[in-house]
Amino acid sequence: MDYRETPPPPNLDGFVAAIWTLDVGGKPDEWVEHRAVPDGCIELIRRHSGRSIWRTPQPPLFVTGLALRPAALRFSGDARFTGIRLWPWGWHALRGARCADFADDWRAMAEESPLAALLTGDGAELPGLIAAFAAHQRSPIDAIRHIDSVAALACATSLSPRQLQRIFARETGMPPRSYLRLLRFRDAVAGVQGEESRLADTAAASGYADQAHMTREFHALAGLSPGAARRRTTGPFVASRDEPTLDG
Repeated sequence: MDYRETPPPPNLDGFVAAIWTLDVGGKPDEWVEHRAVPDGCIELIRRHSGRSIWRTPQPPLFVTGLALRPAALRFSGDARFTGIRLWPWGWHALRGARCADFADDWRAMAEESPLAALLTGDGAELPGLIAAFAAHQRSPIDAIRHIDSVAALACATSLSPRQLQRIFARETGMPPRSYLRLLRFRDAVAGVQGEESRLADTAAASGYADQAHMTREFHALAGLSPGAARRRTTGPFVASRDEPTLDG
């Protein structure tokens, strides 16, 4: 499998987390099983070829909600995708459906939807995204991506705990502490994929109390240990077995 991720330019920071492509690289009659782990984002996805299943067969154009647990996925060998990973407040700025209404699930998107036009499939997504967000201001709660506690978020935004609870309920469908947990795990998943990183260092850098705390969270949110994740994970995808892995 060939998974590639492009970070957004500065003018999309706070709205778009990444643009990614995935080419399963197999035969049409072969099926590949993987899991996608929670990362705190909404995904706009266009499948250019092949088939994909998450509980039920998916259409060529769909959106996935905030994941709270690993999602068991099946791809045909000839499946190819382009995806846009949005922060929840970026998704709502595009007038997307409430995050709370389809957590741990996906919804089909119509080709005539304005959102469909953002997924060109020819590698030219950036101009459309820049235009779509040009008139929007970054949400104050975007600061949660760069701090390690709800108290620090309240201080950074000058919002009261009650105001934060209300905004997060609207934007993510969960309390700020629960969303912060997803972001901490997102950082840890990226950290364990670094070949030189020690797990204890990754735990500390990601905001966990210790390595044991991080290990418990990996079992809860990914269904495997950090060590297994290091061997089997690329981006948000976890190979169903140690061999073959996503990168070979």
